[in-house]
Amino acid sequence: MDDPHLEYDRLSDVAGPADAGADVRLGVAHAPYLRVLDQFAADGYDAIIAGHTHGGQVCLPGRGALTTNCDLEPARAKGLHRHPAASRPGDPGSSWLHVSAGLGTSPYTRVRVACRPEATLMTLTPAC
Repeated sequence: MDDPHLEYDRLSDVAGPADAGADVRLGVAHAPYLRVLDQFAADGYDAIIAGHTHGGQVCLPGRGALTTNCDLEPARAKGLHRHPAASRPGDPGSSWLHVSAGLGTSPYTRVRVACRPEATLMTLTPAC
C-alpha cells in the first residue's frame, strides 16, 4: 500500500478478503493509518507491517511517544500490537500489527529524543 499519509493509497484497489488458501497473509503500508489497518484486519490479514511514525521520534521516558504523525494512538507508535487495539489473537476481524521505529527522522524535526533508531528483523513462525 502506498503512503496513506500523503493520500497515495488506493485502498479500494486492494480491499476484499485476503486469500484464504495462503499460508500467511501480510498487509504492508508505509503509514499505519486506522482506515488502512481497519481494512486489512477486516479483510482477514494475519499481520500488518508499517513504519512512518519513527517510534514517535520524541518520547518521554516512562511515558513513550508524544505523537505518531498519523491517527494511530501514541501507545502503538512502535512495536508489536493487536489491531484493533482491544482485540486478542484469534478474534475475527483482527490482526497483528508491527510498527517499526525505523532509522530516520522527519524532515521537519531532525532529532530523536528517548527513541532509539531500529531496524526490525522479523522471523515468522507457523502457528501451533
